[in-house]
Order: sequence, then C-alpha cells, then structure tokens
Amino acid sequence: MNDKITVLVTGCQGFVGRHLVPYLAAQGYGVIAASREAPAFDGPNPNIVPARLPDLSTPFDWQPLLQDCDAVVHLAGIAHTFADDDLYDRVNHKATERLAQAAHRCGAHMVFVSSIAAQSGSFSDHELTEDDPPRPSNAYGGSKLAAENAIRATGVSFTILRPVVMYGDGEKGNFAFIHKISRLPVLLPFGRLTAPRSVLSVENFCSAVELVLTNSRARGETLIVSDPTPISASAAIARYRASLGRPPGLIPIPEKWIELFLKTIGQSAIWQRIGCPLVARPRKLLALGWKWS
Repeated sequence: MNDKITVLVTGCQGFVGRHLVPYLAAQGYGVIAASREAPAFDGPNPNIVPARLPDLSTPFDWQPLLQDCDAVVHLAGIAHTFADDDLYDRVNHKATERLAQAAHRCGAHMVFVSSIAAQSGSFSDHELTEDDPPRPSNAYGGSKLAAENAIRATGVSFTILRPVVMYGDGEKGNFAFIHKISRLPVLLPFGRLTAPRSVLSVENFCSAVELVLTNSRARGETLIVSDPTPISASAAIARYRASLGRPPGLIPIPEKWIELFLKTIGQSAIWQRIGCPLVARPRKLLALGWKWS
C-alpha cells in the first residue's frame, strides 16, 4: 500500500474508470472510487473505497470527498451521448470548476481528463501539439476547454490531460465502431483508408495518469496523451482481424467513393473519423519519461 497518496477517482464506472481504479490500486494507491452508480470491481480490494456521486448537473459540495485525498483524477462527465449545450456546460464545465475550487481548498492536486476535442475537431491537416491555439468544433469540446480554463483560474495544483480516442475492453466511440464492423464475416471496402489517426490504449492512459500523479514536472502542464505511433483505419481493421485469427479482408475501394457514399447518407462525421487524418503525438509526456507499451 502506498501510504503517501490517496486519490479520488470520479466517474469510476465508465470505460476508463473501470480500468484506472484497479490499476492505481494495484500500484499501491489508496483509491476513493466515486460514481453515480454503486461502484463494483472484481473482488474486494483494501485499496479501493467506494463512494457515491450525486448528479453533476446540479451544484453540490465536493469537499467531503476530498478531505482525506492527496489528489483527484476527474473522469466524470458527458461524452458519448447527446446533450444540449447547457447540459454539457453544467456537467463538464461548471461541476469541474467547483471540484477544482474544492481541491484548491483541500490542497489536493487535480488531474483533469479533458479531451483532444478541446483542442481540435475530429480531423486536422497538421500534426497537433499542445502549443496550438485550441479550436474545439462542438459543444462537448467547448465544454472541456471551458473546464480547462476554469481550473487554471482557481489556483489549484493541476495537470490537464488531453487523450485521443481510446481503445480497450469496454471501449466506446470510434474504436467500438471499427471493431464492430471488423467482426463481420464479410470483405470490407476500406483497404485505401490510409489517413493516420492517433489512438490510445486504455492501459497506456493509466500509466500516463500514474506518471503525472508523481512527477512534479507535470504540475501546471497540459499534455496530449496518445500512443506515439498513429494508425490508419485500414491498419486498425487488419490488426484487429489478425488478433481474431482472420485475414484482413480489405478491398481497395477508392477513398473518394467511400467519402461520397457516407456523405450522401448523412454520415459525414464517420468519414471525418475514419478517412481524415488526426495526428497528435505525446511529445511533452514522453519528455517527462513516460513509458508506454
């Protein structure tokens, strides 16, 4: 048991939280695992203490959860769901601001899990770095950027992480879609989708969180988190099918045909996520000594 660091993890029942909480506990951290639903993990663990969170869309006092914590990793928020601008603002921005204020009063370091969406839309014609002016393209990204700015204004000790799309057991979003179609027993017309996309394994994300919890050089920093090597949609499909013991099964249909088809059926967003580039390398994180697998 690491007697020096107790961490509050919010949103522990989400995809990332279900990986991060047991990871930190296995490293010897004391983890207060907080969620709106009763947290549940495989078997009892003396390093994990469950806690209930109220609805983040309404104001409440974070301080009782933080009294005995050295740090907080804030995962809770609205992501892969429909919400109006006001709800995104109340949950992703205002609730985060109140948490940062409480963490400041309690002397806890705050690790805020933002998103690459706070920095960019779903594609970019140049390689993104943390020094680029943030240009979110939707309400979700805007609410994350607003939360980042609010955290900086509170005076709390902080590290902001901007992860790219994540994959792993229980994944959602882009990779859930890619892996779903990859399991189909048919040839897929994506052999020429070669635009590079930065991705992130949830295991690598967990190791990045541990690094910034303990490395003083991460204090006050905003860090992109991604696997260092981007991958294309066609390569991701081939890799996943290989893990299933199957051939790639990819047909080299011209990209323009796929783009036109998806746009014609009103799925331009899917085209942007699988056919357009988005490269964001973790240069600053690697400079801190981050080890990835």
